[in-house]
Amino acid sequence: MHIQPAVQTQPETITFVVDGDPVPQPRARVSTRGGFARAYVPRGHAVHAYRQAIEVAAQAADMKPTEDAVSVWLTFTFSRPKSHMTRQGVKKTAPALPREDVDNLAKAVLDALTCHAWHDDKQVAELHVSKSYGTAGSTEVTIEQLS
Repeated sequence: MHIQPAVQTQPETITFVVDGDPVPQPRARVSTRGGFARAYVPRGHAVHAYRQAIEVAAQAADMKPTEDAVSVWLTFTFSRPKSHMTRQGVKKTAPALPREDVDNLAKAVLDALTCHAWHDDKQVAELHVSKSYGTAGSTEVTIEQLS
């Protein structure tokens, strides 16, 4: 009897970085027209440009939508405001973390990656999110296909 060894395949992992401070997904505004409610985010909101930058970075990383479940790691880095600084460094009274909610930050990225990394964000089986201050703002996205 001959037993074939199991073939270990490495899951596909893609990482890309978007420069600039992250923008959380805002709450939708609601208006009525003709008796029907309509939810929307105002056209001039910064989240639209942020989501477009994420889409462009995903395309540049040659990302294709997968049918598989995925793990997603999101690292949000915000540039520390000048008001938090003194000549000696960070003020003792400055907040340790950015005030933006991690769930709203993640929502903006997950929605932007729909049709670029997956067909529906319900394919995200694991989500790891962190936020911090740094010298420059950025969003790092790592997506690993699960098999």
